[in-house]
Amino acid sequence: MESVDAVATLSALAQVSRLAIFRALVEAGPEGLQPTPLAQMIGIPANSLSFHLKGLMAAELITRQTRGRALIYRADFERMNELLAFLSRNCCGGRPCAVVPVAPSVNLERVGAS
Repeated sequence: MESVDAVATLSALAQVSRLAIFRALVEAGPEGLQPTPLAQMIGIPANSLSFHLKGLMAAELITRQTRGRALIYRADFERMNELLAFLSRNCCGGRPCAVVPVAPSVNLERVGAS
């Protein structure tokens, strides 16, 4: 991943609802989620969800599959890992990191922003 791609990807996540949507899809794993349960989980209207899903798809952070009449959205784990690899490339100058990961504290049940 190049810097320009990383900036575009991070920009897509730099909004409360899009970040919550992406995190919910990451949590859902490879099974993904349909739009209605996803909108209910995040607490945003369907039209707002559609807008944010388009932004995440444009950044190639999520994928969409049509299964019959149903749409399934999934996090693109390969793209996510490319971003993480870019962000952590040459971390700590090649020395073991002193940073200890902490448990996430984001509540995905209701974000409240669109």
